[in-house]
Amino acid sequence: MRDFAGTPGTLTGLALRLSQCVFAAGSITAMTTTTSFFDFTAFCYLIASMGLQVIWSFGLALLDAYALVKKKALHNTVMLSLFVVGDWVTAILSLAAASASAGVTVLYFHDLGNCDFVGECQKYQMLEC
Repeated sequence: MRDFAGTPGTLTGLALRLSQCVFAAGSITAMTTTTSFFDFTAFCYLIASMGLQVIWSFGLALLDAYALVKKKALHNTVMLSLFVVGDWVTAILSLAAASASAGVTVLYFHDLGNCDFVGECQKYQMLEC
């Protein structure tokens, strides 16, 4: 199997995994520093999905670092299938969480601006995480 940029067990793969981990941790930090972020379920789901992204990316970064130190190729079919499925799952969860958060943001800032029952509408949307 040929080495492409970003494949598991290469230096660029390690750099990409570390940057995924850093950006996911940065987004969690930015979200948790707000005061009312935890009042909405969609935003809690976004934090949970980014937490899963941090764990997944950090685990694969450690695996890439191990492969670089031991000079082993991670081109096993089973390992690559695991990477693809894991990346696919975390990508779908992140997309769903970001879409839900964007939908809630649009609902509160644009759609409920003309609603006379804003307090009534919001009490059914708020949940404790």
